[in-house]
Parts: sequence; C-alpha cells; structure tokens
Amino acid sequence: MYAVKSNALLAAGLILGLAGVPALAQETANRSETAAPGKSVRILIASNLKDDCKPGSMPEIRISTSPKNGSLITKTGSVTTPASHKCPNKKTAATGVFYQSKDGYTGSDEVVIEVKKADGKTSTQTINITVGGAATKGGDSTKKGGTDL
Repeated sequence: MYAVKSNALLAAGLILGLAGVPALAQETANRSETAAPGKSVRILIASNLKDDCKPGSMPEIRISTSPKNGSLITKTGSVTTPASHKCPNKKTAATGVFYQSKDGYTGSDEVVIEVKKADGKTSTQTINITVGGAATKGGDSTKKGGTDL
C-alpha cells in the first residue's frame, strides 16, 4: 500500500517539477526557394557553429515532409560565413540540403526540415519551392556565400 502511494506521489512530484522547467526553444520558419526543372539547388545550409561562434557537433537534420515532385540529398563540407553573419567570415563545417525536381516538372513543391543545431536548439523550416516559370535561375551555380557546398 505504501509503495503504491509513494510511487504515485513520486510521479506527481516529477510531473509538477518538470512543469517549471523551460523546454528548449523551437524556432519555426516559412520561406520560399526557386529551382530550374531537373536542376539541383541548395535549399538549406546548417553549420556546426554554436552561439559563441565556436565549433560544436554537426547539426542533426531530419526530413519531416519529403517533396512530392522531387528528391532531396544532403552533403557535408565547409562554408565561410558571410560578413553579415553573427560570426563573420568564419570557415566552418556544414551540412547542405539540396532539392532536385523530377525531370520536366514545373509547379510547386514543399518540404519540411527539422534541424537540431550545435547549441541544442531545434528549428523547423517549411520551404515552398517554385520549379520553373520565370524563376528558373536555380542550380548549383547559385550557391549562396563562399562555400564548397
């Protein structure tokens, strides 16, 4: 009898104790990208920099929603942060996510990607991709910033 009450009180105490602990912040973002039909375009890059600009573990990337009209691949490499970055002109390891539509496809596509960063924060990005049309300058030649990704 005492064991049952003790376990119930312990469980209640843990639940109440955890209620006061703040959850890790989760950032969410919605954005748009353009891509040429059948061409690979980088849609996301995540570095291993922590908030203090020191390197940490590589980001963990999870695809929550895959594209319906194309495919994604990830590549690891290095990137030099732009001058406008909070850690300017710093060469660091990074992972890039690239989208490529099915051959001949034009229209819209969407992906949802979760990134757990080196500082432990998680961000969820919904990326709407326009394939073809007037915005067909996508492809590997449109890399953003100094990078080998």
